[in-house]
Amino acid sequence: MTGEGTLSLWRNARLVSMAPGASWDGVADGALLTGDGHIAWAGEGGAVPASMRARITAEHDLGGALLTPGLIDCHSHLVYAGSRAAEFEQRLQGASYEDIARAGGGIRHTVTATRAASESALLAQALRRAACLMAEGVTTLEIKSGYGLSAECEARCLRVARQIGAQLPLTVRTTSLGAHALAPEFAGRPDAYIDEVCRWLALQQAEGLVDAVDVFCDDIGFSPAQTRRVLDAARSLGLPVKLHAEQLSNQGGAALAAEYGALSCDHLEWLDSQGVASMAAAGTVAVLLPGAFYFLRETRLPPVAALREAGVPIAIATDHNPGSAPGLSLLLMLNMACTLFRLTPEEALRGVTEHAARALGLQDSHGVLAPGYVADFALWDLEHPRELASNFGHNPCRQVVRGGRPISFAGGMPAWAD
Repeated sequence: MTGEGTLSLWRNARLVSMAPGASWDGVADGALLTGDGHIAWAGEGGAVPASMRARITAEHDLGGALLTPGLIDCHSHLVYAGSRAAEFEQRLQGASYEDIARAGGGIRHTVTATRAASESALLAQALRRAACLMAEGVTTLEIKSGYGLSAECEARCLRVARQIGAQLPLTVRTTSLGAHALAPEFAGRPDAYIDEVCRWLALQQAEGLVDAVDVFCDDIGFSPAQTRRVLDAARSLGLPVKLHAEQLSNQGGAALAAEYGALSCDHLEWLDSQGVASMAAAGTVAVLLPGAFYFLRETRLPPVAALREAGVPIAIATDHNPGSAPGLSLLLMLNMACTLFRLTPEEALRGVTEHAARALGLQDSHGVLAPGYVADFALWDLEHPRELASNFGHNPCRQVVRGGRPISFAGGMPAWAD
């Protein structure tokens, strides 16, 4: 990918590549060569190949910083309007997530506000949220729809997600989540609503708005039979699938999604042994969402030990949304994944790099620092990568680079620095 063109040398860093088999301690005198937006070489600073050294036209002294792949937030709901802080108070007073949803709150409350918002207003709010994530080293972001629940508003939200990727130095993957909740005008008619969701997919694909398809399969979402219909529609269009599965109950969603070769199943607090085995066989990533677990004060832990034993890749994400995970810090999710779910710091960081890339179908281009991969990386004022998970409450990110180009945060909104 780098051809015979010029190269940039990034040197004097502790290089933590997250490549399979690479040292968790990193390379003390590490360096990267980048060109054409990709990594041409990675290794010890004194071992740069002579044939490549002759092509170097720019050098960057990284001052001993910790160097990791750019972080990947592989599950977010960034495009929405309105606030649900009142529901936070209600839950503290004893109301459950299910109680609030069945009373017309929850997702439906956000749908009302989102439908009323203009595309420009949705974009302005979502850009600010994306900027918060990018300031902590995020270079790739998945954004789901799911707060429009109509053909027009779902497309509007997906268009906003595409615009975020166009306006910011950020890779954005879009996911259609029309089957997030039952649209209010379809009350009592969930099968008719699923008909509509399936119809929208072809329209969204034709407009170039969708990279994957998701469904909320749960007792307050959609049944396995209804979920299967959406997955069939996605398969007929050649779109990859993923699933909100086993968050509040065990519907067998993970095993169903694995049957379709799902990229990921997300949440998974109620995942059983059959679901674990099915995901392992399919190569489906388990995306754990400790922010939602914490905010909803859940007590049932996802089966991390069983996932480990089965060799299921584990990713971590913010699940940013207005109702159950309003946080905008992927670094905090690393700490929560370790303290709440007992992941190791290495597993947590791999969960927002290598495994998060796999959850988005980007495992051949993103998530590790190795030749041929995109030159997305972050520099940290830290000595060891374990500190990314152990520390919280401050941002140690010194510099973010995407496609070999530094990003500036002057004025608060990310932009190319050169």
